[in-house]
Amino acid sequence: MLRKKYITGKVEFEALKGIDLTVERNEFVSIMGPSGSGKSTLMNIMGCLDVPTTGDYLFDGINIRTLSSNALAEIRNQKVGFVFQSFNLLPYASAFENVEIPLLFAGMKGKARRERVVELLASVGLADKMANKPTEMSGGEMQRVAIARALANKPNLILADEPTGNLDSLSGGEIIKLFIELWEEGHTIIIITHDSNIARQTKRTILLKDGRIDDGNGNGHSAK
Repeated sequence: MLRKKYITGKVEFEALKGIDLTVERNEFVSIMGPSGSGKSTLMNIMGCLDVPTTGDYLFDGINIRTLSSNALAEIRNQKVGFVFQSFNLLPYASAFENVEIPLLFAGMKGKARRERVVELLASVGLADKMANKPTEMSGGEMQRVAIARALANKPNLILADEPTGNLDSLSGGEIIKLFIELWEEGHTIIIITHDSNIARQTKRTILLKDGRIDDGNGNGHSAK
């Protein structure tokens, strides 16, 4: 059972109060809940950005609570692809350069790296936008660049935090369609969302409330 406590001065806050959850390979899962329910905390732990206070989180068979910060960073870089609401693109870099960044960190050599970037941008429908900077792209196009970047190192898990939050309904629908296509190709995808319409398009929805998994009737429970 995962628990996460934060201590600020003399104030202690338990963000996760006992989470028992299994996500299998090639699942397409949404996590929903109101503000303060623990979604962000759970996302940070699942993405190896944080570790639980108590309880074990096994990522690809590895217990992350036992790892050093350097080992956690290596898992994040090699095994997790992040997609954020605010895109988190470098504003003065081209789409090509934004997608290239994780490959540079991974040490991929020049020709193979360039071929991989071209392949990724083409796969998200941006073959003709490689030279464009984020300021020259729509919100939906920027999010496609972010998804291409998340896929760069062929991650085990794609973790998307409110990926359509800054998009209009049409662009948001196109992004969810892209996630569905990626899931059908064999990717494991977890989407953090407030939007029940998005959650309905995933294959399983986990509801959080007050740091616990909610069965939909207001009762905390474990989810497998």
